[in-house]
Amino acid sequence: MRYVVTSAKILAAAALGSVCLAAWAQTTVSYGRITAVANATVQSQGAQTGGALLGGALGIASGSGQSGSNRALRGVGGAMVGSRVAQAASNRPAFQYTILVGSRTITMVTDEGGFRVGDCVSVEQGAFNNLRLAPDSRCAPNVRATPAAVNEANACNQAKQALLDADTDEAFDRAERRVRLLCAD
Repeated sequence: MRYVVTSAKILAAAALGSVCLAAWAQTTVSYGRITAVANATVQSQGAQTGGALLGGALGIASGSGQSGSNRALRGVGGAMVGSRVAQAASNRPAFQYTILVGSRTITMVTDEGGFRVGDCVSVEQGAFNNLRLAPDSRCAPNVRATPAAVNEANACNQAKQALLDADTDEAFDRAERRVRLLCAD
């Protein structure tokens, strides 16, 4: 009998933990007005590191048959050039939006263009962030997100996670289409 009670406690704790995890993973939705838009650049740090490693390896290889100091100098030079080339290739244009939500200001950087100062937007914050154009009535004081809006935000989050988890070209293409369909305004 004691074993059954212990098992029941474990099952209850596991069920409670999964409910808490689901609540924690929930996306929050709030509404606000865009107060400023600026151009931004997003850099991929991984690409810069990879470029430096590749450039360094090529620099060392080009110094084959040379003195140790020559190979080291070529390796350092190759790493610098590789890092710069990768940095230039990995810079992507983006937009920085400043949004007034109630009495607080939120800044979000996204590759989604087209929002303008004064637009009412849905600010979705969870594992991933997202902005959507919203009706002006949603930016009235004390307006709360509807369950449907939260469900849309959660579906967008799940689509973005599926995109990251894709391990084949077909899965990536399907996930990318879902993100475009579920995360756009």
